[in-house]
Amino acid sequence: MFFAACLTIFLSCNNKDYKEVPDEKKMTLKDSIKRGEYLVKTIGCHDCHSPKRMTERGPEEIPELALSGHQAGDSLPAITSELLQSGWMLMSADLTTAVGPWGVSFAANLTSDDTGIGSWTMERWKTAMREGKLKGDKQGRMMLPPMPWQNFGKLTDEDLESMFKYLKSTKPVENAVPPPIPPNKLDSLKTSS
Repeated sequence: MFFAACLTIFLSCNNKDYKEVPDEKKMTLKDSIKRGEYLVKTIGCHDCHSPKRMTERGPEEIPELALSGHQAGDSLPAITSELLQSGWMLMSADLTTAVGPWGVSFAANLTSDDTGIGSWTMERWKTAMREGKLKGDKQGRMMLPPMPWQNFGKLTDEDLESMFKYLKSTKPVENAVPPPIPPNKLDSLKTSS
């Protein structure tokens, strides 16, 4: 009896019609954008790319400027030479500016405006995230710290595509982020300690 039951189970497994197994469901555009929003919010893109105002609870995102990067025309606080020389990296109070051995870097505008990623293609986005190339330009310079492109490069194509679709769906915020300041120009920003 036991042998007959095992034989029946074995034969039923072999008789499976695999043509009936459904294909994996592809995400709709709406699902992909929703997934992208989830990733952008949980991975921490807003931490550096969204300007903030200081409140009694610390920095708080300014919703109308979400993901628009360091604001053009904002002034930088004085940079203390002693801290940089002792190995510190500095960040502005709204976290959109970082200072270190590479100079000063400014968080990019990630909104759908042309001053952000509005004119980018998916290919440029993937080049930026996987190869660390500024604006996805294969011939251009590398993105500067603290942008963790090495981590983003480990995301799946589907995740990167979802993030891009979400960012392209955001409200455009016109903001041409200033270029970085090289280390040899830091002296003009420093104060003596």
